[in-house]
Amino acid sequence: MTRAADIRFEHVVKRFGAATAVRDVSFHIPAGELCTLLGPSGCGKTTILRMVAGLEYPTEGRVLIGGRDVSTLPPAERDVSMVFQSYALFPHMTVLENVSYGLAVSGKPKRAAAEAARAALASVGLAGFDARLPSELSGGQQQRVAVARALVLEPSVLLFDEPLSNLDARLRRHMREEIRELQQRLGVTALYVTHDQSEALAISDRIIVMNNAVIAQEGTPSSLYQAPRSAFVAGFIGDANRLPARLRRIDADQAEVTLGRAVLRLPHYGRADGDVELALRPEAVRLTTEDDPEAALTGSVAKAAYLGGTMEYTLATEAGEIFVTAPSAAGQHAPGQRLGIALAGHGIAVLAE
Repeated sequence: MTRAADIRFEHVVKRFGAATAVRDVSFHIPAGELCTLLGPSGCGKTTILRMVAGLEYPTEGRVLIGGRDVSTLPPAERDVSMVFQSYALFPHMTVLENVSYGLAVSGKPKRAAAEAARAALASVGLAGFDARLPSELSGGQQQRVAVARALVLEPSVLLFDEPLSNLDARLRRHMREEIRELQQRLGVTALYVTHDQSEALAISDRIIVMNNAVIAQEGTPSSLYQAPRSAFVAGFIGDANRLPARLRRIDADQAEVTLGRAVLRLPHYGRADGDVELALRPEAVRLTTEDDPEAALTGSVAKAAYLGGTMEYTLATEAGEIFVTAPSAAGQHAPGQRLGIALAGHGIAVLAE
């Protein structure tokens, strides 16, 4: 494998006629990281991936790979490989022929290309599958062939365009673990596009959340989940309750935030004193008795759903409806029951937007 390269976007704009698909986007992905572009359909994430690949060119700004400006270079001169959503395997070629195709086209001797292809297949757990046709493989095996075909070219950057969207939920979970393990073992820089929040949280070093052609927020999976800056990010990465609260700044970074009977110390993200909105994760709530002095709010159970190991509740409170998850082993609460709502020391953030 060649040395991994970093990726940098500098004030990139991409227009298609009158429509702007990417608007003044800048970011940096260090070499060896797996970064996920996450967002709803039409947010610009796939266009960004295609500009890294050389399948689209920026209207304005620069794209750099390994410090080299590749903004106007064709795909063959960028040292990147791409794993497509559809796998794009040749149905009439064997697995070995599919994986070695890129090397053969580039002029590598047939024997050397076959040896490299076998090594790539072994790296994804498909040693001995050389003579099979794609139609003889499962969806997960076809996906691994597509990854091997990309790896055999020894790219400095590996691109994934929704590679698991054609698989069922159980296989998606297994394959995302394999992709992450492979990327870490090889140390290659990877840019991964998905609209699946759990997929992004599970595999990424860094996540860039896109919305309406701009970056809504970027950071580690835990920082985005624990401290979303906007209602969009809070709702797109996991479930979040949005509740009204009062904020009083106490220093340059921290504020006292009052929610019901609770007073919390939280980062204020530049918000002025007064009314604010909080994002409250379902697991940041502890259900207790209505008269518990630690209860910030009280409410009644509006809905209850048993999910095996967990219960899901919707509670009607003076601050609005609150969605809560709780271990089913702790007991079940029936609709109409009055409860207290205590807050944990995590999963609560002031929304800056």
